[in-house]
Amino acid sequence: MEKRRTFRTERELFHADTCEPLKRAAALDVLRLEAISRGAYPGTHLPGNELKGLCMAGYWNAPGKQDWGLGWHCNEGIEIGYVSAGQLPFGINQKSLTVGPGELTITRPWQRHRVGDPNVPACHYSWIILDVGVRRPNQPWQWPKWLLLPKSGLERLTETLRQNEDPVWHGDRRIGDCFSRLDEIVARGVGEMNLARLKIIINELVVLLAELLEFNNPQLDASLSGSDRTVRLFLESLTHRLDEPWTLESMAEACGLGRSQFSTLCRKTTNLTPSSYLGQLRVGKAAALLTADLPSSITEIAFRCGFQSSQYFAKAFRDRYGLPPSEYRQHGGGATNSVRR
Repeated sequence: MEKRRTFRTERELFHADTCEPLKRAAALDVLRLEAISRGAYPGTHLPGNELKGLCMAGYWNAPGKQDWGLGWHCNEGIEIGYVSAGQLPFGINQKSLTVGPGELTITRPWQRHRVGDPNVPACHYSWIILDVGVRRPNQPWQWPKWLLLPKSGLERLTETLRQNEDPVWHGDRRIGDCFSRLDEIVARGVGEMNLARLKIIINELVVLLAELLEFNNPQLDASLSGSDRTVRLFLESLTHRLDEPWTLESMAEACGLGRSQFSTLCRKTTNLTPSSYLGQLRVGKAAALLTADLPSSITEIAFRCGFQSSQYFAKAFRDRYGLPPSEYRQHGGGATNSVRR
């Protein structure tokens, strides 16, 4: 059994999506699913190192309204999808969109997205997922070596996809035809000759995508791929990751930066040192949990928020709110006029 990969985005902990609701729907024969994949993704598995870097290529054809959807998730690579029929509700970064026939979806590994709202309607959707070796916006991309787009073309495509994150694009007839042929190839399985066809069609699709984006001349924003943004996204993620034993070194490493640069960018973003910012988040979350209708003990809340001892938690909480956690809970957080800024 393939092990499900786990990785961190800048916002939360995610397991690489394994499309379990889609698997169940296919098993119940309420839609047609065809896929070639590796890892824990559904479909016929690729042999050995064939098409290394391809996580998945597949499609579903849902002839009627479904009772499932793919909740918020991230992928191991960049996902390029295409709706050839029907309407597909698509959410990304808390924004809800509807993708219609002839439209492409593009999501990067750090972008949370969902498919369905919450369920999937009748539609035909095709996609590929290519691992380009990144999980953060500021990492250098490494495309699969079997792609034939010239180095300069891959560099331009990479720059566009890093510095413009528009998730939906209007495709053209050539891209539609390409996905149609991709569906046919995927349905044939992983025979030696068919894998050669799959390699050819994915190369064609990447070339067409590069041409489409270049033709549309999208507005680029270099800050989207900068270390400032990576740090900003990471700091936002800490709310969901307070129980981890963070150190300055591990926070900097999570952003792919040295301690000094990370500290400088953290202070620039928050006007606080990393440890002070983390401490404020931990105490703030603890305060919220103390006034919530939860049976958790104060010690349990302390550990849940990342404090290593109840004594240190009590001191940090008193320093922030001017009274011990027990009194704060007793008063429902109401008697906190002495909160220290």
